[in-house]
Amino acid sequence: MTSPVELPELPQADLPGLFDASVPPGVYRFPSVGPDALMQADAAGWFDAVVDLTGVGNKADFMERCATGLELPAYFGRNWDALADLLTDLSWWGETRGYLFLATGWTEFEAADPEDAAAAAEVFTAAVGFWAVRETPLSILLG
Repeated sequence: MTSPVELPELPQADLPGLFDASVPPGVYRFPSVGPDALMQADAAGWFDAVVDLTGVGNKADFMERCATGLELPAYFGRNWDALADLLTDLSWWGETRGYLFLATGWTEFEAADPEDAAAAAEVFTAAVGFWAVRETPLSILLG
């Protein structure tokens, strides 16, 4: 089965490139979203967050996991527009050299709810594009 969402893969060996700008910020499929990525983000002075999508099969659960994992403000409206707005205003995360958002269980979510996974990927791609032209990049790894 091919994925309904076309996103580039980021090989494990290219991960350090996100932090030294030799790999452009982006939304990437990543084979192993785990502690190595978090340690590299921390060492580079990036803020990192993990959203565990294991067992998520619908938009409502996806939004809840984002609210928790991304530590979104209480006023988060739990819809695509609200998520897009908050991902382009990361002020609650504080100042940093970059932002890294890791999503575990993405392939499971994508298989359970392809339409909402596609909508999420669209929101993520737009947010990464917003930050790409600023001094503080955002990258999102989906594993």
